[in-house]
Amino acid sequence: MEPLTEHRLVSGPVVYGFLRLVRVSEARQGALVASLAEYCRRHELELSGVFTDREASADPGSAAFTGLLDVLALPNVYGVLAPAASHLGPKTIAAERGRQIEAAGSRLLLVRRPRPASLPGASRGTALRRGCGPARLLDAES
Repeated sequence: MEPLTEHRLVSGPVVYGFLRLVRVSEARQGALVASLAEYCRRHELELSGVFTDREASADPGSAAFTGLLDVLALPNVYGVLAPAASHLGPKTIAAERGRQIEAAGSRLLLVRRPRPASLPGASRGTALRRGCGPARLLDAES
């Protein structure tokens, strides 16, 4: 009798992490990377790497984000995983980065879903972004 699929090593969809860590301790960075890894373990995703933005720049095209966009062009990449939307940067930069992630054909997954108060009219699993239509957000409680 063959073992069940759950008992075989099967790689899940490939995701890349993205962290914005401006003046953050190594312990905090380690905890955030661990939260990404745990999310992937629970949701059967393969965390292939983590890009870290350490710049407090007003430019959405940081070296880390440009590298992330480069790997999103690879075949079989499912999406980008971040602890929270704030890791994409301030609101205007985060909105632009979200558009670029979607334009690359990838999904944005958040470990911590946005607070309902900050997203009026949003239903579970859908968030409204300013200047944009609904975007599909997948969270740890799905």
